[in-house]
Amino acid sequence: MIAIVTDSTSDLTPEQQEQSSIVSVPLYVLFGGTMYRDGIDLSTADLFRGLKEGKKTPSTSQPSPAEFAAAYQKALESADEVLSVHISGLLSGTVGSARLAAQDFGGKVTVMDSHTTAMALGMQAIRASVRAREGAGMAQIVAELERVQAQMGLRFTVDTLDFLRMNGRIGGAAALLGGLLNIKPILGVVGGRVEAVGRVRGAKKAQAEVVQYVRDYVGKHGRTRAVFICTEGGEATLEDIRQAVAGSDIEDFGLFHFGAVIATHAGPGTYGVGLEPISV
Repeated sequence: MIAIVTDSTSDLTPEQQEQSSIVSVPLYVLFGGTMYRDGIDLSTADLFRGLKEGKKTPSTSQPSPAEFAAAYQKALESADEVLSVHISGLLSGTVGSARLAAQDFGGKVTVMDSHTTAMALGMQAIRASVRAREGAGMAQIVAELERVQAQMGLRFTVDTLDFLRMNGRIGGAAALLGGLLNIKPILGVVGGRVEAVGRVRGAKKAQAEVVQYVRDYVGKHGRTRAVFICTEGGEATLEDIRQAVAGSDIEDFGLFHFGAVIATHAGPGTYGVGLEPISV
């Protein structure tokens, strides 16, 4: 039997974790002098409310190797092996902590870099869990996830550039100019990094860009599993996108919210889609 471990940037709900027997190790958000566990102690609503009240911009950090070791030890009480799948190593040191912990388990723990984040990572963890329950071996599951990773897509846009500015992702002048011109960046995870893959002027054009991305992806990859992700304030736009692509050849995996770690960098009103081919 193979147990699946991931981290909180996967944005899996507690219900999904329980149903799929997935263990999620939380990252941390340091905010207002307090260290919070992502997905447990701090909601995105609390995060944005605190920022509006003038609290200092939060910082984020990965779990320690000891926390991963504890998760692996518990998982191995009822499993023979563990597959641990995590946020891209180019976005966080989380997968590095997991690999350090895995060294103490005599080859029973396999650690994978998902090369992505959010529910694009979550879908990989769920796929791995399903395949494990079906009786697939570790090599089979790892090979399938590697094929998925090569084809997976994640596109999103932000309502304001202020949060990217506050977290040092863009300069103040660029944020100011973008705000004045109503420029909306189209962002994607490319090669494990968040990159600007386009930009449009205005919210409607940004929405149309995401819709077209879904249609183009389905045209290229065929039957597609789609997950719709947002922070607080992005729900209405995301529902419009879901309706717009409803006639496409997709399996709608549902609407989810980014956790506090990702919301720290993205801000309110962020929305996007994660896509993977159902057959790989």
